[in-house]
Amino acid sequence: MAATISDKAAIVGIGSTEFSKDSGRSELALAAEAVKKALDDAGLKPSDVDGLVTFTIDQNEEVDVARAVGCGNISLYARVPYGGGAATGTLLQAAMAVASGVAEVVVCYRALNGRSGQRYSAGVSGTLITGSAIHYGYYMPFGLLTPASWVAMFTRRYMHLTGCTQDALFEIAQATRDYAVRNPAAFFYQRPMTRADYDAGKKICNPLTLYDCCQESDGGCAIVVTTPERARHLKQPGVSIRGVAQCIAKDQEEMTSFYRPDIARIPEMDVAADEAYAQCGLSAKDIDAAVIYDAFTPIVLWQLESWGFCKYGEAADFVQAGNLRPNGRLPSNTHGGQLSEAYIHGVNGIVEAVRLVRGTSVNQPKKAVHHALVTSGVGVPTGGAILGRMT
Repeated sequence: MAATISDKAAIVGIGSTEFSKDSGRSELALAAEAVKKALDDAGLKPSDVDGLVTFTIDQNEEVDVARAVGCGNISLYARVPYGGGAATGTLLQAAMAVASGVAEVVVCYRALNGRSGQRYSAGVSGTLITGSAIHYGYYMPFGLLTPASWVAMFTRRYMHLTGCTQDALFEIAQATRDYAVRNPAAFFYQRPMTRADYDAGKKICNPLTLYDCCQESDGGCAIVVTTPERARHLKQPGVSIRGVAQCIAKDQEEMTSFYRPDIARIPEMDVAADEAYAQCGLSAKDIDAAVIYDAFTPIVLWQLESWGFCKYGEAADFVQAGNLRPNGRLPSNTHGGQLSEAYIHGVNGIVEAVRLVRGTSVNQPKKAVHHALVTSGVGVPTGGAILGRMT
């Protein structure tokens, strides 16, 4: 069924709040602001909205967001689970609703006080306990309590098998920081990072240092999705959802699939990539730029391999050759990513992918961006989307 939605929905509006470490505002206020800005960007009114999609862990109830913004009747509301794995999953829900006629104008949103409020980096060592607490219990006695510790386990194995070194992780961290330095919305705007800065960063969980880990941020982002027909008459050029897919792979846990035969791969992203490419008939060679979910530097490597930009074990060489940079093969995380712009659970990445296709990123590549890839979180059920220029 998913294959039938290619090019049958388009993104027409994007909106973001200020990103900070202490918003001083409720998460509902952040959500309402992001949604209103996205509608204004599209040239639509709140009364045009008939669908809302967000994350299961977003604290903003749809009824509250709709009332705060001034929406009318809502015919579609949906939530996607698995934290950052939900980012492009919200686009899948919106695209299916629009393609099927269930709704015509769907807003995807995510807003959180992720630094001044609940801090997701605490993992199961804090108050963030989910239905997966049973399997987390197998690892907690060994100190595997946080997302950083879980990813570090996978990273060590990957480095052992492929020969990847800390140099590749630094290149990812610095490339995203260099983009952020030129992005006024980024937390690290005008704050460059040297190798000495990186090496001096606090050790979090070997091999991850402070600058291998994403930020904790307050803020919100929203995306407006509608039909291609309606998109052609709105304020902004429509950005087509060419392909979008998600996957739960065999024998997967939430963040801690340590019992798989091979823990240095992410098969769920492989499957999502294959499905998204199949929907639109594209492949890695057609992707001009990317926004790759970067909660941690090493997960960028694995995703580059899943989406076919290099073979397994070759991602370190790919990034060290400068391919993520402005003049590289695949300019990536041009907003600064979650490492250096803000951590809005990957939805700010969707916003940036739309800018890349529109040609309005503050770090717009010199080459034309006909197609941009954006991905969701790694370690959890996940997915990705291919966005392209409307024809």
